[in-house]
Amino acid sequence: MTSGEISGGGPAIHGDESLKALAAEPIVIARAARKSPFIFASPHSGNVYPLSFVKRSRLDAVALRKSEDAFVDELFACAPELGAPLIAARFPRVFVDANRAPSELDPSMFEGPLGLGVGPRTPRVTAGLGVIPRVVRDGLEIYGLRIPASEAHFRLEHFYRPYHAALAELIASARAEFGVAILIDCHSMPPPSRGSDIVLGDCYGEAASPDLTLFVQRTLTTCGFVVARNTPYAGGYTTRLYGKPEEGVHALQIEISRALYLDEARMTKASGFAICRERLKRFSEALIAASGPWLLPGRPGQAAAE
Repeated sequence: MTSGEISGGGPAIHGDESLKALAAEPIVIARAARKSPFIFASPHSGNVYPLSFVKRSRLDAVALRKSEDAFVDELFACAPELGAPLIAARFPRVFVDANRAPSELDPSMFEGPLGLGVGPRTPRVTAGLGVIPRVVRDGLEIYGLRIPASEAHFRLEHFYRPYHAALAELIASARAEFGVAILIDCHSMPPPSRGSDIVLGDCYGEAASPDLTLFVQRTLTTCGFVVARNTPYAGGYTTRLYGKPEEGVHALQIEISRALYLDEARMTKASGFAICRERLKRFSEALIAASGPWLLPGRPGQAAAE
């Protein structure tokens, strides 16, 4: 294995030319004949690490990869065959976090002035988890030295913006065809202390129809998952940005416990992967086949009594 090779269950990519190749294809969209207004998205399952980035990092491959929502795109790979596109970032979360605002930048990370629209210092930026992360999930510093300000420009222009442009187009095309768009933003989480298998985040009812969230929760429960809502994950930047149920766009974040499918010590699929994927396929089939008030344009609906 060469010093720049990333292993641990994902593909490896080498050399500065790999950065150009990744920039030429920063995302992948899997789709077949569209049959529903659903869009599935995986912004954090990317596992293509440019060697230039690896060399600049002070961490080893496993430490870097622990920030991934590893294999989440594969867990929802059934979506296209069910008639819903699946968009996934190929670039890793530690390189660019597509679930952050583009202004969530920490100027102290960079050598030279950014010259970008740096926003207020959010708690995420303070924690080192901005759009260009300073730390990995475990809090370890990614870089030993400050990185050139030009890096921020390059990563936002060639990775972040193409992801959101493609996602926005998928949402717009769903609305044009069906009168409504429903985004399922797919993530993974460390096993939560309360023992939930899945946490749904709808920004406390602001990003998706309460009826939709309730139906998703009940369907996941029927598929054998223990489900919580909005605690500890109420929804990220993507959910808040796109979720406008009063305009016929719903966004719902799904966090899946890694204990169900991932060997985190080695960042490889665990024995439960196939079972988890099959249960999520049953869930996706039921979700896409269902009808409800969330399918009516501009009518977010009211939650039924629980």
